[in-house]
Amino acid sequence: MTENVENLILEHLKRFQATLDSVQRDIRELKIRQSETHTAVLALRRDQVTDAEVTAHMQAQMDRFTDRLDRIERRLDLAD
Repeated sequence: MTENVENLILEHLKRFQATLDSVQRDIRELKIRQSETHTAVLALRRDQVTDAEVTAHMQAQMDRFTDRLDRIERRLDLAD
């Protein structure tokens, strides 16, 4: 009877170990996915910064064009 109890306990321990192994695999997979998500978010932030830089550059260029156009209109006496 003692042998049966020991076998039963051993079987339960094996099931616990199998469950623990499964949980550890799931956690590893979640860590990998979280890392990939973090990398993707950082890439999006980098893209946003780049877009903001391009927008600022284009705005500065438009301001220079506006200034040049204003000067041309004044020289040709076309200003309103």
